[in-house]
Amino acid sequence: MTPPIPDVSAQLRKGVVEYCILGLLSREPMYGWQLSETLVRSGLIASIGTLYPVLARLRERGLVTTFEDATGTGPVRKYYRLTASGTELLADFREQWPAFSLTVGSMIRGEAPIDIPTDPSLDPPHEGTHPDA
Repeated sequence: MTPPIPDVSAQLRKGVVEYCILGLLSREPMYGWQLSETLVRSGLIASIGTLYPVLARLRERGLVTTFEDATGTGPVRKYYRLTASGTELLADFREQWPAFSLTVGSMIRGEAPIDIPTDPSLDPPHEGTHPDA
């Protein structure tokens, strides 16, 4: 019997969904349903039920904050917005993501990674030399 194939996309989504939420909130404050609709449509979350635990973690870490606003025609909505810490973390992620995704893409295509700094002390010894020489 063949073991089940793991859902790789689920693991990938878990790794980036928080940053996607921060990115969406960098444009404007949004309420949960708005965030959910965008993330569900893009395939990053399965349902609104998976969004709220992520938002709670972001809030506990001080990356987002909330405020309430009356819509005038419906219920009061809880909006989420970035904090200074959230903005800083998102800026760091935006800086690191291109090189990271390029490296991962290169490796999964079976290509040699490019421009990855290495520690020469970790290189294997050359033939005929002793590692302690």
